[in-house]
Amino acid sequence: MPLSAFPFPFRADTFRYGTNVERARTPVRTDAGEWGAHVVDVDDDYRDELAERARILAMDPGRLRVLPHARPACWDALVTVLRDLASSYPDVMSLDAVDGEYRWRNRLLGVDQRFREGDDSSVPGGPLAFLGSQIPDDIVLLDQREGALWADAACVTFAAGWSVGFDVGMTFSEIHGPVPRVHADGVVSRAERFLMRLQPGEEYRRTNWSVTVGRILDQSTEAQPSWGPARAAAGALTGDELARQLHLRVEVQHLIRLGYSGAVLFLIRTYLLSLAELATVPAWRRRFGLVLAELPEDMASYKGLSPFRDAAARWLLAA
Repeated sequence: MPLSAFPFPFRADTFRYGTNVERARTPVRTDAGEWGAHVVDVDDDYRDELAERARILAMDPGRLRVLPHARPACWDALVTVLRDLASSYPDVMSLDAVDGEYRWRNRLLGVDQRFREGDDSSVPGGPLAFLGSQIPDDIVLLDQREGALWADAACVTFAAGWSVGFDVGMTFSEIHGPVPRVHADGVVSRAERFLMRLQPGEEYRRTNWSVTVGRILDQSTEAQPSWGPARAAAGALTGDELARQLHLRVEVQHLIRLGYSGAVLFLIRTYLLSLAELATVPAWRRRFGLVLAELPEDMASYKGLSPFRDAAARWLLAA
């Protein structure tokens, strides 16, 4: 991903949790360029991230979870997103109706797949697994019932500090239980009400952020043994080594009400940028330094920043 397309998330020198939703597909100008024209980004990291997803799923099939009643929503998501990809990238992707079937062609991956909607055996692994093999975004499907949203299906290989196996089957409010301040401030309840008011076809997006050690997409609870030790040792990092190792991790989250099933499709695309790369854009360097320096301790602790956030803020603001 070029620096010019990085979704720098901060529009002020301080950060607090909020719903921060906006219409999808609206390009956002930054000090380095622009992002946000499409729901799914097909960029320089596309093939590599899909290969990493395939590796993780082969090692841990539990990252894909579908409750039995969520199958129609999975098919709805597959057809909706493939249709959008064909519209957004017509030179390399197409979806055609042929003799009562769909034919999906993805020239970037060498895929030419015919399938019949509703027939799980017609796509490798079923509809959600196949969708996960075509887009780099993590996928969660939320069903609306009993006055709440429920996570009923997911294909998640790049989580940040949470477990898809634990969260599937929980409500929206339960999933966000550990996040500091959001319940007392009413952020979760407002977000859930907003999502439940979405009409079929409506699309919104928001960003979320954290800081990781190393360029590792999979920071899930399941993978903690592989990324935890480096994070625990990060407090000893200083200077240019700190700037090379620490990465601003930004999630662009799309929220789409599906038309057939009525489910809410939650797509999460993760982007990583080292502090060394970020610092080449002076406005980003200063702003992120101020955000880290001012961030309340409970939020810094939840995001796992406490061991290195002071050193990172000093390095960023030293220029």
